[in-house]
Amino acid sequence: MFAIVRVGNKQFKVAPKDVITVDSMAGNVGDTVELSDVLLVQGEKSVKVGKPLVKGAKVTAKIVAHTKGEKIEIRRFKSKVRYRRARGFRAQLTNLEIVGITQA
Repeated sequence: MFAIVRVGNKQFKVAPKDVITVDSMAGNVGDTVELSDVLLVQGEKSVKVGKPLVKGAKVTAKIVAHTKGEKIEIRRFKSKVRYRRARGFRAQLTNLEIVGITQA
């Protein structure tokens, strides 16, 4: 059994016991989160495709950790003017462990 879920502006293919990394979400480590934007659910024998969402389908996930992403360095440079700027950025991320998938 698996599902395709929309979290933020990204889509993830998830199955029970999978761990996915998404943009930062509110909540503490150990909290349970319901993801209701389910686009597709494949069960034992059937596939349900949403238009755009599958009605009544939910994915339950547990917050495992809050982490930071890889560092991205931004550099600005203008020639002949001695203008140089360096700046860094690390995205705030959340790791989710998929607990269960519920169909309608």
